[in-house]
Amino acid sequence: MKRSEINQYIREAEAFLAANKFKLPPYAAWTLEQWKEHKAKGDIESIIDCGLGWDVTDFGFEDYMKIGLFLFTIRNGVQHSEKYPKPYAEKIMIVREKQVTPFHYHRFKMEDIINRGGGRLAFRLYNSTPDNKLADTPVTIYRDGVKYVIPAGEVFDIGNGESVTLTQGVFHEFWGVEGTGLVMVGEVSVVNDDHNDNIFLEAPKRFPSIEEDEAPYRLLCSDYDKFLK
Repeated sequence: MKRSEINQYIREAEAFLAANKFKLPPYAAWTLEQWKEHKAKGDIESIIDCGLGWDVTDFGFEDYMKIGLFLFTIRNGVQHSEKYPKPYAEKIMIVREKQVTPFHYHRFKMEDIINRGGGRLAFRLYNSTPDNKLADTPVTIYRDGVKYVIPAGEVFDIGNGESVTLTQGVFHEFWGVEGTGLVMVGEVSVVNDDHNDNIFLEAPKRFPSIEEDEAPYRLLCSDYDKFLK
């Protein structure tokens, strides 16, 4: 992905979240200079170590509008850490119409995916096999606390205020329903570990390769090592 594209998507996200009256923490608006000042003071170690902040990915497919996801991690801990023992995480995400987050599951993380506003959010789910393939068995889910057993691969969608609980080992992909607009999606989960806990069916990688064709407008959580050493 080009940095100029990422900068554009972040500006669009700021406007969309503001229009939906969703407020982000102060560091969401920091400049690179402000990040460096705080790094020098040593007071942002937890933000960096827990991977908080902006996150834009094309999952290595290099076609963001078709396969991609926009996220901001608001709170998180670190698995098996005494230093960061927080056992929960929260994200806000933006999903475009027909923009797919590709099939993956988590070995550790259990999560609720919540439609916070905008359009409708569609899902396709499968149980996983021991060799990380799609199983042809019924999938048990909870939609706002109500238990459902659905056929493998059946597509369903949720509207504003509705949610789905996804347990460990369930392959899931999701996208914005065509004709309904951008979707503001919340995620509440146990601790999130994007480096070790994502099992993808086909996606090449979790974070994108970035072509630095202009300066970053906002730092991504995957930028911290690069720009704040």
